[in-house]
Amino acid sequence: MQGIIFRLIKQFITCRDYSIMKVLKSLLAGFAGAAALNILHESVRRLDPDAPRIDLLGKQALSKSMNRLNLDALVGNNLYLATLAGDIISNGLYYSAIGAGDSKNIYLKGAIAGVTAGLGAINIPDQVGLDDTPVTKTDKTKILTVAWYVIGGLVTAAVFNRLKKA
Repeated sequence: MQGIIFRLIKQFITCRDYSIMKVLKSLLAGFAGAAALNILHESVRRLDPDAPRIDLLGKQALSKSMNRLNLDALVGNNLYLATLAGDIISNGLYYSAIGAGDSKNIYLKGAIAGVTAGLGAINIPDQVGLDDTPVTKTDKTKILTVAWYVIGGLVTAAVFNRLKKA
């Protein structure tokens, strides 16, 4: 029995499309893209009044969710850190899908994932009862929102492409 389990695990690990290493590389690349997105956002939002305020959107969403669950709402730095952690985790997992499947056209996949996430960030908040002003304030804000998610997707693609060769 142990031999059968060992062979199944070995077969899973060495399978070209679903290897453990490929999953780990995809996750690492996805979190690199998420980190790039958040570093860009956190840097520019302090300098440009028209920069997207994705952080405010996240704070709104987390506060409303906690209130609906009858949990004590986080405030101040705790709210900021919880939102930042949620952004990095959710975007990291989202971007890691770029490395799934065939590795052809990885940069196109990264760009498409970024455009999709950026358009979602602009269009979904209002539909779920959030104030979308932080990402739709001006046309510049909207363009930067999409552009930053595209940059995150392209960073993910570049890191995955590099890790694939390692």
